[in-house]
Amino acid sequence: MPSERERRFAGPRRGQLVFALAVVGAALLLLVLITEQTAWVKKTKLFAQPRFWPAVAIGGMVMLGGLHLYKLPWRRVSRYDLWEVKRWGQVLEFAGWFMGYVLLVPVIGYLPVTLVFVPLLSWRMGYRSPFMLWTSAAFAVVVVVVFKTFLSVKIPGALIYEYLPGPLRSFFILYL
Repeated sequence: MPSERERRFAGPRRGQLVFALAVVGAALLLLVLITEQTAWVKKTKLFAQPRFWPAVAIGGMVMLGGLHLYKLPWRRVSRYDLWEVKRWGQVLEFAGWFMGYVLLVPVIGYLPVTLVFVPLLSWRMGYRSPFMLWTSAAFAVVVVVVFKTFLSVKIPGALIYEYLPGPLRSFFILYL
């Protein structure tokens, strides 16, 4: 049975405890690592110190995250919190897809990686009909053509292109 304080809490409940714990944990980690990442310079004014403003920001994160954690009327993680964390995980999954794409383009090439990733992401989002998969592949080709030709975006050639014979290598590096 929820207490009076829990009933009067204004705002959504789901995910707040996990979020507050994550913010305080990340801020404490940053606070521990601040001496390795910044320096305290001798004969420099306080406000000009390289460590001062990051320390103020991280200290504010610790203080305000701790205050948020203290003011929450509940102290247990519920199933609603876990549902919210699952939703956050879905967002992080797409960030992982993007990072994989960014890491593979310099190795395999812009066109091949785009031709693989766009239909895969379409499949992942639920567009599984052959029409949608072919449409996504055509979209991938159009994106590469627009970026490389019309917008003249300079994307370096892939490492795999180095193993191709001379004229073919030049063609792949310039156009794919």
